[in-house]
Amino acid sequence: MVRSHLTLAALATSAVADLDVVGARSHRSSGQGEYDSALLTDREGRRYIIRVPTSQAAESEQGADLVALRALTTGIRGRLPFDVPTYVGQAAFEGTRAVVYEFLPGDHIAVEEIGAGNGLAESIGRAVAAIHTLPTAFVGEAGLPVLSAAECHASTISLIETATSTGLVPTGLRDRWREAAAESASWQFQPTVINGAFTVESLLVEGGTVRGVLGWSALRVGDPARDLHWILAMNAEAAEAALAAYTAARQVSTDRRFTQRAMLYAELEVARWLLHGRETHNQSVIDDAVQMMDGLVDQVHSDVAVPLSTETGPIMAVTDVEAMLRSTPSGIGGAGSGRSDGMLPVEEEPREHPRDDDED
Repeated sequence: MVRSHLTLAALATSAVADLDVVGARSHRSSGQGEYDSALLTDREGRRYIIRVPTSQAAESEQGADLVALRALTTGIRGRLPFDVPTYVGQAAFEGTRAVVYEFLPGDHIAVEEIGAGNGLAESIGRAVAAIHTLPTAFVGEAGLPVLSAAECHASTISLIETATSTGLVPTGLRDRWREAAAESASWQFQPTVINGAFTVESLLVEGGTVRGVLGWSALRVGDPARDLHWILAMNAEAAEAALAAYTAARQVSTDRRFTQRAMLYAELEVARWLLHGRETHNQSVIDDAVQMMDGLVDQVHSDVAVPLSTETGPIMAVTDVEAMLRSTPSGIGGAGSGRSDGMLPVEEEPREHPRDDDED
């Protein structure tokens, strides 16, 4: 049942003491649509978002997101060049809870809209770098996952083998993923703080600048390449600009192995989509994932796909991989905090980031 914006406005007044709502309208979320949401305005003109999960997965995600937002203290937020959602209050409702956040301004964009001409790609690179340069101690202190490089590696292998056990992963793709995961030299990296489910849908943009970042339920210490795989789906010039800005801001090199891991994570989005279909018994999702994997196999056989290990030769330039990355699903991370390095365990469902796309 879809709750009306008037019902949600009434809920907000019980969730936040002294909140005087004078305006409310429905708020549409991009993505899986697993929340009922409303955009609220109080008497002083301040705006808020209230969200009520409509599935168990969304409820788990919301709970994990709240833990992460509390971990992002004022001091930590002060190190970031963008805004992060602020929790205001909550109220029990129909076996779940309605949560109120401050509204963050900014526009959502598609990856195809990102170019290098207005500085947005560079802003994205710096935004991701800012997350990756946060001190790691606060993550563990908040009880959030702190993964070693070996644990990130093991999680990736587990995902590959779980997907393979369905019998639906083509042999060529299975071997390609296994070879990439088996190359131990690619997994020698320094873990950092990561968002864990960063995609273009996480961004709020104003004037060619990242104004806000949404969706923090997978916050953890893990593989920084996990937050960057979607950047390679931009057009070549924008991707190169974003990676250059990221490299300069972090003062590290995004070497071939870093890019290979990012590419593997991109392809494994299809495996995660397949597992989601199996877990939810959704045949259309399964069929969609199988079709995507068939497309990847065709690209591998036609030498369009980027090599994922040194066994198959040197990595290609971003211009050679753009088409392949556009064929993989984005933004299908797992809900809840039990995920390892952003990978989707069998028991979890895809996540949806909070959005500020409002409609009358």
